[in-house]
Amino acid sequence: MGYSIDDLKLHSSGKVREIYEVDGDLLLVASDRISIYDVIMPTPIPGKGEILTRMSNFWFENTSGIVPNHFLSSEVPDEVAGRGVRVRRLKMYPIECVVRGYLSGSGWKEYQESGSVCGIGLPEGLTESDRLPRPIFTPATKAELGDHDENIDFERAVELIGDRDLMEELRRISIELYEYGAGHAADRGIILADTKFEFGSHAGAEIMLGDEVLTPDSSRYWPAGLYAPGKTQPSFDKQFVRDWANAAGWDHTPPAPELPEEVVAQTQDKYREAFERITGASFSGASAGPSGGEV
Repeated sequence: MGYSIDDLKLHSSGKVREIYEVDGDLLLVASDRISIYDVIMPTPIPGKGEILTRMSNFWFENTSGIVPNHFLSSEVPDEVAGRGVRVRRLKMYPIECVVRGYLSGSGWKEYQESGSVCGIGLPEGLTESDRLPRPIFTPATKAELGDHDENIDFERAVELIGDRDLMEELRRISIELYEYGAGHAADRGIILADTKFEFGSHAGAEIMLGDEVLTPDSSRYWPAGLYAPGKTQPSFDKQFVRDWANAAGWDHTPPAPELPEEVVAQTQDKYREAFERITGASFSGASAGPSGGEV
């Protein structure tokens, strides 16, 4: 590549990713770290960073007809091959663009309390994991490291963005992306229950998709064959880790406990299965090869 990670300035470091500066662009490097309840676990999940990077790249390629995105190249320094991606540097908007097609997580909790989610009234009598009449846009604030995102209504999102027309367009694009991803996943026996997108602006483009997209870390994916509303669903993400941590009595505050080998292995398997079913590509842990097939 002509440069290494050691040559680059660290732009920022998050729960599971480092970002470096490269000639006006950014290099995003996904680690194998895993976080639950906004706390980084001390035990990594081998291969996770590469799976999420390749899955995002697959979606960036296949959703570019809906909205432009920040992806530039997978040509990165050898030491982060497979886990790194070079992207455009965006001016990010200060909200998470969440779309829900099913009632789960914080949305289910809010519905139980108020009968609505982010100010959107929903029918009475819904149960946990029920499919909603139509996908809903439920924005959230972006929390600082260690804090929790906060669900907000559309009017609050308009205030944070400062432009109603722009916010309405972010909502429209988010729902279109969700519906596209949900349709693709459904064809592969997977339910996309909800997901979050992040957008920013770049020269010549007021709205550009950034961060990661439609991965098990930013989405709830459920196996369609096991779907049974009225309870929490098995999922293709961190659920094994959450379930183990809760059963172990961890109170969701640092320091987090080490993960047993079987929990690591089960979590690896779920991430790998989600990647392979969604993209149609195989994952052996090697960084070589295509990012996946066409949708």
